[in-house]
Formats: sequence, structure tokens, C-alpha cells
Amino acid sequence: MASSREPWLMLRFLLVLVFSVYKTTAFGEVMRAPQIEQQQQQQQEGQRQRHKNAYATMMYMGTPRDYDFYVAIRVMLRSLARLHVDADLVVIASHDVPLRWVHTMEQEDGARVMRVENVDNPYKNQPNFDRRFKLTLNKLYVWKMIEYERVVMLDADNLFLRRSDELFQCGQFCAVFINPCIFHTGLFVLQPSMEVFKDMLHQLEIGKENPDGADQGFISGYFPDLLDMPMFHPPLNGTTVNGSYRLPLGYQMDATYYYLRLRWNVPCGPNSVITFPGASWLKPWYWWAWPVLPLGIQWHEQRRQSLGYGAETPMALIQCIVYLGIIAVTRLARPNISKICYRRTEKNVSVIQAGLKLVAIWSILASYLLPSIIIPCTIHPLLGWGLYLLGSFALCSIAINAFMLPMLPVLTPCLGIFGVLLVMAFPLYPNGIIRCLSIFGYAFCAAPFLWASLVKIMASLQASLERENFFPRLGESSPPSGFNKLY
Repeated sequence: MASSREPWLMLRFLLVLVFSVYKTTAFGEVMRAPQIEQQQQQQQEGQRQRHKNAYATMMYMGTPRDYDFYVAIRVMLRSLARLHVDADLVVIASHDVPLRWVHTMEQEDGARVMRVENVDNPYKNQPNFDRRFKLTLNKLYVWKMIEYERVVMLDADNLFLRRSDELFQCGQFCAVFINPCIFHTGLFVLQPSMEVFKDMLHQLEIGKENPDGADQGFISGYFPDLLDMPMFHPPLNGTTVNGSYRLPLGYQMDATYYYLRLRWNVPCGPNSVITFPGASWLKPWYWWAWPVLPLGIQWHEQRRQSLGYGAETPMALIQCIVYLGIIAVTRLARPNISKICYRRTEKNVSVIQAGLKLVAIWSILASYLLPSIIIPCTIHPLLGWGLYLLGSFALCSIAINAFMLPMLPVLTPCLGIFGVLLVMAFPLYPNGIIRCLSIFGYAFCAAPFLWASLVKIMASLQASLERENFFPRLGESSPPSGFNKLY
């Protein structure tokens, strides 16, 4: 009986051995090679050209806000994907862009990433050159994408309201004039051409005039006759036109136009794309940009629907817990700095009082400045302002208890900020002029309260510093420490 089982046991042993060899040796790798190759081909297929046209943007490193623009690019890619555009999404990324960002854009956002070397900017040493634009000439690589018939080149601060694939019917170069005389390079249509690309590099080498040293000045100088070109109207039969054209303003609606009437009223062309070409610190992805600029909430709504806020949420929760902890501690224990101050002479008293006044004022200022610095820049405005007000209240409570100051005057700026946010966010203004007048009126009415609170703080601080128990005489018994004194 035992001998009859031995062959089966041996067979099982051999099967296990073969399976182990298959899994752990090169034989298994060879057998699985077709599967691995198929997976790699599928992954590469996702990065290959799938359409004859493309929406492209660029990304480079070296600015203080690299991550912020990375988030903005991802939101724009996701918004285009949600519109089901009939085109590839391409990111022209310099080689110093982190690989994890590249993989994220490829795998999660469905973009093709074209790695390029930074174009040397020959204008970087000219007067009044903005260092932020040193690498913007990387945008010229879009003319090298000859695998596409047409490419729409985009800056990261474009907000798409509708699908705009009719732009691919435009000619060899098309752009929008948001300035009466100079077209804007935040969005333009082109036909890729190696000849044009090489000629542009040659123009850089010979030092072609460029007033701003960036892509805007160079490209507008390369196509100086665009202002005289006809307006583009997409053919109804879907054919592609040739030549250069001016694009209707609806494809680059400057956000500043909106703030005059608080609504869009662009009669030429479909109202398709909003651009934010203003100050870099008021780009729509920053939490403090809304409600200062009302359109910022539309950008964040697109982010909420596409990318979400998973990257910023943990930091926001940590800060919220820390602020709540500070409030709880200051409610339970009232710090008292009197035991570190001893009055020896009248001269020392005046010096100490002046120093403590300065420390108190700076601590209050820091309470209103520090939260704005540590809040994640690209968080949703409602969360950002909520964290700011909570953080300011928590840090102000430290100064209130440390220097025995009245609470209401110290928190008056916090209440004033909350009030101006409500005034700016009010949705029923008929136009931007009335909104501005309302903000100025609120500031005019709030100024006396701020001044009165400052006077009250200084008077209360002076009274606290002159108390006998705040400056015990040297040799006298100091009052009981209130550092752990409960309310």
C-alpha cells in the first residue's frame, strides 16, 4: 500500500518543484515575458499618440511656486478630460520635473509627458527681466510636435467652460488679442513645424529683440502681422483652414473684464475659456484669492469635481487639531510672565516696560501673520479662510493671557477680516463698481473701531505692566505663579 503511494507522492513533489522553478528562476521569467511585454506595451500605448490633434501645456522647475503650478496643470488636464475633448493631452516637461509628478500626470491624468531640455534664455541678463520667466521659452518646443496636425498651447491658468475642439480647425497660427495691440500667448493654435522650430532657435541665437525676455515678447515678435489677419470663424463642415487668424476674445476671456460687470458679456465668439493673467500671487488656485477675486471659486469648483483636495487635507487637519489644542490649553492655564521680571531701578522698569510692549504688539501681529504662512496654498478658500480665522484666534489667545489683555480689542482685526470677507463674497452686487464702493465703505466704517481697539490694547498693556504684582521688587516674595493657574 505504501509502495503504491510513492509514485503519487513523487509526482506531487515534482509538480511542486516545477512550479517553484517556474516562479523563482529565469524559466518562469521567460515564460511570463510575453505577459510582461504585453503590460509594458499597454502602458506605452497609453502614452502614444491617440488623436491627430492635442492640447499642450508646459512645466518647468525653478520658481517658488512649482508645486502650485503642478496642481494647476493637473486640474486643467482633468477638466479637459471631463469635457471629453477629441485630442491628446500633452505636457512639455523639463528634465528636472520630479519623476513622481511625471508618473502621476501620465498614469492618473492620462497625459503624455514630453521631456525636454531647458531652452537657454539669452534675455536673462537684460534690464527689468523677471526671473520667473527665465524658462518660459520652453514653450517653443510645441512647434516640434510634428506628429500632430494642430496643437492648442495653453498656460496653466486657463479655465475651460466648454469644449473648444473647433480651435483645431484654425490655421498655421492663431491667437487672441486681449490687449488691443499685442496677442496673448496663454492660448494659441499652431501647426507644428520643424522648420519654424529651428528658425525660432536661430532667432534666439542671433538675439532677436524681445521686450520682456519671455515667451510673450518673443512669439508676438515672431508673428508681428497677426493684428492684420482676419477673425477666425470655424467652418461648419469641419474642414481646416490655412493661414494665420485672430481668435475671438471668447477663447481668452481676461478675468479682469468680469470684475467690471460681475458677469460675462463677450459678444465675439463663444464664451469658452477664462484666463487669469494678473498678479501671480492672485492666481485662482490660491485660497486667499477668493473672495478678493470672485472667479477663483469657479476654479476650485472644477478642482473639487476633478482632482479633489486629498493632498492638502492631512495638513489642514493637523493644523486644526493644533489650534484647538492651543485654545484648550490657554483656557485652562493662564501664563504669567511676572516672575521673570524684577524691578531694581526706575530706569530698568521703563526699559522692561518698553520691551514688553514691543513683544506684546509683535506677538499680536504674528498671530495674524503666521497662520497665513503655514496654511497649504492650494487648499479650498472656505477651508483656508476658516483655518486662518481659527489660527488667528488661537494664537491671539496666547497673547491675551500672557499679557492680561482684553479679548475683544485684540480680536477686533479678526472680526474685521471676517466682516470684509462677507462683504466681498456677497453675491447680489449689480456690478463691480458697486462692489468696490461697498468694500471701501466697509473699510471706512471699520477703521475707527480698529484704532479704538489699538488704543485700548496699549492702555490695558500699560496698566498691566504697572501693576505691583507684575513687577515684584527684588528681595520681596514674588506672587504665586499663575503659569498653571486655572480659571
